[in-house]
Amino acid sequence: MKLLTLQDLDVEDSLTLSWDGLFEPQVEVKRALEPFLQALEEYAGEWMPDVVKSKRRRRYSRAAVWKAVEDRLDEYGATCGLHHTTYPFMSSVLSFGLQQSPRELSVMLHVQPLTFFSEKERCSRFVELVRAWSSHYLVPYASAHSTADRELADFPNFGRDDATSYRDGFDTIYEVCWLNVFGPQLVAKVGRERMLSTPAHRVEELPNGSVLLVTWPTAADFTREEARQAQARALVHLRPELDRDTVLHTLHERNAALAPVEPRFHPDVAPLLTRMVERVGIHKRQRRIAELNAHPPPEPEEWLPAEAALPADVPDMKAALEHYSLLAEYLVALLHTEVPSVFEQTPESLSDVDFQFWVENFPETLERQNIDQRAVPTVGAYLGQVLVRHLGGQWIPRKKLEETQVRVGQRVWLPFVRASKYMRSRQSLLDFSLTQLYRVAERHRGRAGSSA
Repeated sequence: MKLLTLQDLDVEDSLTLSWDGLFEPQVEVKRALEPFLQALEEYAGEWMPDVVKSKRRRRYSRAAVWKAVEDRLDEYGATCGLHHTTYPFMSSVLSFGLQQSPRELSVMLHVQPLTFFSEKERCSRFVELVRAWSSHYLVPYASAHSTADRELADFPNFGRDDATSYRDGFDTIYEVCWLNVFGPQLVAKVGRERMLSTPAHRVEELPNGSVLLVTWPTAADFTREEARQAQARALVHLRPELDRDTVLHTLHERNAALAPVEPRFHPDVAPLLTRMVERVGIHKRQRRIAELNAHPPPEPEEWLPAEAALPADVPDMKAALEHYSLLAEYLVALLHTEVPSVFEQTPESLSDVDFQFWVENFPETLERQNIDQRAVPTVGAYLGQVLVRHLGGQWIPRKKLEETQVRVGQRVWLPFVRASKYMRSRQSLLDFSLTQLYRVAERHRGRAGSSA
């Protein structure tokens, strides 16, 4: 059974619902939840929760939900997770607050993949679910839309700073999503007649005065020109001061940001760059691929022809080699928890080190003095040790670390120079990766005339 994590939600696009409903303080929590769960059981269908998660996992039942709520209940409220653990995957957080009046019942729900909602019937059932919830509970504002497109729209801030967004909430209509529920205050601000005359796939006034608005029959094809046109028409109708061409241009820009880009990474660093791209938010991923395609890392320059190698100038060769080994062990000590493979000192561990340094952004979070005096020597020694162990390299010790070389075939490599470039910035971790230097050294090992 799989529970979606935040990282899973960045693997591919999902349909995300943000929904906040209100109920009166005199209504007992268990009774307040009954209509919510009843509608969920009636309309969720293929993504109906099968697991309830609080302090422990339980198979879904209403009794399991009550128990999960009791596990977390305090004077402020409670939360629990509802999940569907097979395709289509669903992850949601159900929460309610007891401090405010009226009390709030909230759900943040993700169904993955978004392509599941390519069929009109599945989308209709989803709309009916939200309609049922929003008819029973008063909803100030709710929406369902592509996760990636929401991120590009800066949902829920819409360009505001966090403090302003928290203070003002949805005080106006900043965006029209695929599915929207506008509460009575937003309806009054726009004007009920104007709201109900919005050109859209479905516009319905709910019994409590809210308005349900769906721009297009299906959620998954929101980037289609017709769907974007419908989205722009609806927003400009509700916000007549906006310019339709400007709104449509913004939507087209978001389409461009989400358009698939084929990775064309250099083979030496493709596995590393692929892992890095996977850590980027799904809404930024295609642009990041395009950037990496356009700016491949430069060919390593930290080498000399073997005949130009500087001779060893240390008084004790054995002590020098032991020193490099000790420096490499410092890197093992630093990273072994997050990067267990670092113990092995293999080409694969170099990629793991590259990735971990990038994730942690070591060059820009550590003090420069510590980087230059501690990190660079340990990284350079570790790289050199891998060259020695796996390419038959030979250390050529020098009193100055930056002059120290490792001979592999017809070239000598300068691991400490590479490490110094590598630790300049987060971008340098990509431009001067340990992985790339190793792969180039491997390719040139034993080549006649490789120093040319």
